[in-house]
Amino acid sequence: MKKHYPATLLVAIILIIGGCQRHKPQQYTIEQFMNTVSIQGSSFSSGETKILLSSNETGIYNAYEIPVEGGQAIQITNSTENSIFAISYFPNDNRILFRGDKGGNEIWHIYLREKDGTVRDLTPGEKARSIFYGWSYDERSFFYGSNARDPRYMDIFEMKIETFTAELIFQNDQGLNLGDISNDKLYMALSETHTRDNSDIYLSDTETQELNLITPHEGDINHLPETFSVDSKSLYYLSDKDSEFQYLMRYDLSTGESEVVQKDEWDIWYNYFSHSGKYRVIGVNEDARTKIHVYDSVAGDEINLPDLPAGDITSVTISKSEKLMAFYHNGATSPSNLYVYNFETEEYKKLTDTMNPEIDPANLAEGEVVRYESFDGLEIPAIYYRPPQANRRNKVPALVWVHGGPGGQSRVGYRALIQYLVNHGYAILAVNNRGSGGYGKTFQQLDDQKHGEGDLDDCVAAKDFLFSTGYVAENKIGIIGGSYGGYMVMAGLAFRPEAFAVGVNIFGVTNWVRTLESIPPWWEAFRVSLYKEMGNPETQKDYLRSISPLFHADKIVRPVIVLQGANDPRGLQVESDEIVEAARSNGVPVEYVVFDDEGHGFVKKENQIKAYRAILDFLETHLKNSPWRGKAFQK
Repeated sequence: MKKHYPATLLVAIILIIGGCQRHKPQQYTIEQFMNTVSIQGSSFSSGETKILLSSNETGIYNAYEIPVEGGQAIQITNSTENSIFAISYFPNDNRILFRGDKGGNEIWHIYLREKDGTVRDLTPGEKARSIFYGWSYDERSFFYGSNARDPRYMDIFEMKIETFTAELIFQNDQGLNLGDISNDKLYMALSETHTRDNSDIYLSDTETQELNLITPHEGDINHLPETFSVDSKSLYYLSDKDSEFQYLMRYDLSTGESEVVQKDEWDIWYNYFSHSGKYRVIGVNEDARTKIHVYDSVAGDEINLPDLPAGDITSVTISKSEKLMAFYHNGATSPSNLYVYNFETEEYKKLTDTMNPEIDPANLAEGEVVRYESFDGLEIPAIYYRPPQANRRNKVPALVWVHGGPGGQSRVGYRALIQYLVNHGYAILAVNNRGSGGYGKTFQQLDDQKHGEGDLDDCVAAKDFLFSTGYVAENKIGIIGGSYGGYMVMAGLAFRPEAFAVGVNIFGVTNWVRTLESIPPWWEAFRVSLYKEMGNPETQKDYLRSISPLFHADKIVRPVIVLQGANDPRGLQVESDEIVEAARSNGVPVEYVVFDDEGHGFVKKENQIKAYRAILDFLETHLKNSPWRGKAFQK
């Protein structure tokens, strides 16, 4: 007998079916995604008519300058082999400083580019690493760190720009880290890292060389110097005393007294002043997003920043005149673009358009901040990217994305690889497993010397969230990550061999004994902190072997792709070589991609294109189009 349904029910059925038939997005090639330009940095020229930045428009990072009034960015360095990252214009002319290394080896040098285009290495030395700290307030010199004397520690130098002669102003025999130098050059604020959760601040008198501890305390408390006041009378610093999150304090140099300046419900990341102190800028890490607050220091009021589309304002730079503010804006579906804001007219202008015009953002996925319950009831924050074509009738494969670190954080923002994979039909859940930063110090401590345990089970539990969406194919979930995230990939395949269908390991650690014995010498100041979190290779070798996937590689039964930079000083190529050989000996499909001219991260476009295409091809073969093989991979 023919059934009749009420009109309201028919409407509901149509709406449900319509909701399941989301549009099939246009798919883009990796070349189209990489035609999106990556830019960073912002330094105003002395006349405030141009802004200096770095761009990979040519396929490799070089320095560019762009007019404040808008117009084409002009390339001013022409490297074709090694990436160049702009540092700053000179205070009173259009010479620039930039930094560069060789093939990603992280041996940074500071270079001078003259107005006629000639280049000079200001910090030569085959093994010497130099880091720019900032210009002096009198604009006659700049400060930088160098480990030329002792590879373990960064001594502090002042270089006069009239003669380009450097003077040692602090011999760093304790492994301290520079926070700031007062505008009158009488004081340095330095931090000493005892562990990740415990640090101190010292004040160095530059005339007497006397070093004074200003944060004596007991227990695990972090104290991090930020900036001196413009009048050099006080020091602003961060503390987490009696708090899960960092807040802003002020130390009076004359009285030695400290007071709370500002607290938030999240970590305050940084605080700095404009040139005369008219404005104060605060950055807050608010639930995987950067929130910027700019205050009028005199009136005490917060400046209303421009109302822009979905996304975040980041990287604020205020010009010397304090009339202009450069900033970046980005979102999950929009890469970073540079803007300039006029404080007097309260108008802003977009200076760049970095997205490839061939890509319609409607075909990309927003990053939705979600939370899910792990195996023990702990709430885990994550960012979910749903492919537009996913629905209950068209279930898609998925990837659990693990950030680097340890102690890193997955954050909302544009990532070409994520959008490329989502555009091709992969759901992605970027997890912030226990041990991640940004969610309070208790949460971050939960995986200390428990790696490959609860943190890994948080990643396994992410599968339940993906199942719960109704859009993910149950047996087609893989795991992907870089650096520490790459370790988690291999840990997942070795310690939870039935949990994930495939793995994508991007320069991940697989042998913690070797890694901790081979950390770069300039990490000396963080050695004890790293040992506290991961384990000491001198006294805990058995434990470190127990959490190292290499020594358990016989358990790996799922396909894996490994990507590696040959010059990586942190994720060593030898470890990837060994894990690839070990997994292949199990009869497991293993793909291996090595870049001879990259380090810890792939920065050249041609290499990114090759790497990302290889990842997608691997996933198409071994995840999306591969039948489920049951509980164990059949050799």
